[in-house]
Amino acid sequence: MPKFLGGERWRVLQLLLSIWAFDFLLVMLMAPPMLNPPPEAVQELFMLMGISGSFSLLVAWLVFRLGLIRWFRSLRYGLLLLTVLIIGVVFFNVWFLAQAMFFESHDLNLTAIVLIFAAWTALGCGYFISVAFTRRIMTVAQGADRLAAGDLGARVPVDGNDEVASLSQTFNMMAQRLQDAAEQKERLEQSRRDLIAWASHDLRTPLASLQLVTDALVDGVVDDTATQQRYLQTAQKEVANLKELINDLFELSQLESGHIDLKLQQTSLSDLLSDTLSAMRAMAERRGVRLDGHVSRDIDPVLIDPEKIQRVLYNLLSNAIRHTPAGGEVLLMAEVTGSGVRVTVRDSGEGIAVEDLPHIFDRFYRGERARTRDKEGLRGAGLGLAIARGLIEAHRGTIEVDSLPGQGARFSFTLPRTAPV
Repeated sequence: MPKFLGGERWRVLQLLLSIWAFDFLLVMLMAPPMLNPPPEAVQELFMLMGISGSFSLLVAWLVFRLGLIRWFRSLRYGLLLLTVLIIGVVFFNVWFLAQAMFFESHDLNLTAIVLIFAAWTALGCGYFISVAFTRRIMTVAQGADRLAAGDLGARVPVDGNDEVASLSQTFNMMAQRLQDAAEQKERLEQSRRDLIAWASHDLRTPLASLQLVTDALVDGVVDDTATQQRYLQTAQKEVANLKELINDLFELSQLESGHIDLKLQQTSLSDLLSDTLSAMRAMAERRGVRLDGHVSRDIDPVLIDPEKIQRVLYNLLSNAIRHTPAGGEVLLMAEVTGSGVRVTVRDSGEGIAVEDLPHIFDRFYRGERARTRDKEGLRGAGLGLAIARGLIEAHRGTIEVDSLPGQGARFSFTLPRTAPV
């Protein structure tokens, strides 16, 4: 495109050139065999048709430049104006050429009558066409009004395959995204309220116990060494509970915000499982629970963050040991499955109630047995399994649970052995 011409002017020039080119082809190819005119008549017809066509195009461009369609309160009237403009262009071209070619007066009058009738008929057709277009556009406008009024479920029908149908489809996609965003916002707000409520409740219990113990020691309620030692041990346990709860809350907030920092490295999963079993054995022995493990030989290496996966194993094993009675067994197993590995923690405890299974990985959710303290003074905050799921999903893995009341529980998670492509 020449630099001295703007984009719009260049398009107008192209259209003018196309009119003259079409005029030339039409006159040269159709006029001689159909009319057999003399050469000077052919030249005159070419000039008249080119001038009338160029004038019509310039008038249409002027209407476009002035933005006359925007003056109307309804698109329907703008489309009617477009129909009138097209009729006027046709009427002008036929009338101008008819007069220029020296038609008889009778023929001109007949031509005028036919053109007026055709114009009126075209106006009626244009009205119905405009109604068909504007009705669909008004449907989209009404949907937008409903959406602006807060009805996020507002949708509009998608009819046809034209630009209005594309607009309707885009509107529905936008409305769906707004609805999804609003629902997500509501879920986040509900999660925030749950977090405050549960954290307040779980923090209040150890703090109240600490206050009672420290008040008793400060006020001299107990003076024998054995009782004082027991009170201090109670305080120590409550501090440990508080520390664990705060650490869990911090890690859960990182997982939910997507700011978890995984330090992936090729790791010997068998060594990691062995170390975790050794660390948990003391807890199992205190409760009279047998802790054992079995690992496939070809399981190493696995690309994981060893510290995070050890945290998952600790959560699952401690949960299994707490819910297994004395004389029971907790088994840790690992095996290769396709392109990944599966780790399973199985216990012979009381199992999980059917109504608790769908919520077992929800944060702050605790079954009835988990709401009371165990014999070591520990009580779950309902965060361990939620953290375990978050850490496994951060590794692009999955975690699931299978249990029947009275038959123990089995937690399994799978991990890819290599980094995702």
